[in-house]
Amino acid sequence: MTETPGYLKNLKKESVVQSVINCLTDAMRNKELKPGDRIPPEPDLAASLGVARSSVREAIKILTYLGVLESKRSEGTFVCSGFKESMIDPMIYGIILNQDSFENLMELREMTETGIMRLAIQKYGEAEGRALEELLEQMRAVMDSGEDMVDRFFQIDDQFHDMISQMGKNPLADKISRVVRSLTCAMRYETVSTMINSGRMEELIAAHSQLYETLKRGDLSHVRETVRDSYFGEFLFGKGHP
Repeated sequence: MTETPGYLKNLKKESVVQSVINCLTDAMRNKELKPGDRIPPEPDLAASLGVARSSVREAIKILTYLGVLESKRSEGTFVCSGFKESMIDPMIYGIILNQDSFENLMELREMTETGIMRLAIQKYGEAEGRALEELLEQMRAVMDSGEDMVDRFFQIDDQFHDMISQMGKNPLADKISRVVRSLTCAMRYETVSTMINSGRMEELIAAHSQLYETLKRGDLSHVRETVRDSYFGEFLFGKGHP
């Protein structure tokens, strides 16, 4: 007779689906289930846990949606072998539904931007540096053109920060950075619009130039100050917020 894995303990009846989820994820944390491992079939899981097959099926659906498990036709269900972007999507919904305050979002952005800058400095490459220089030139070209400046500048601004995020060569950190920028998109657009329309576009470009120079110098000692002094620090964190 096959020995039942230790994580397949009989569960209490309340919140059965969540209990199944907790049981499986605890097993992953404890290394009883490892990336690439096949989990037991639904009937075996249900019998071992003392729950209905429908509860096990629902738990597996949820974990599959979250990118924790993956089903392979005719082979079974397996623990995923790597990070998937879908794993972080519930956090986005949670923040949106929780209606976090402006201050909380800005603190989160400062924290992520500072961390991303540190990673980018440590892994700085000349090719990425040249790409940032090109984006700075595009910002100056937008200013000189005098046409449709807000939308065009904001688009380049996003590309600039995407590039810095990618320079860190950490897919998880990059995804979190993109999530935070997405959540603060309206606020960032308002700031860019206000500064451009009030004749302060030079300040915007100077802020981005400061970030670039910090990366190029490899200056880890003043990263937080650089982030706070840039337009998304100074103007979104206090005195200059429109």
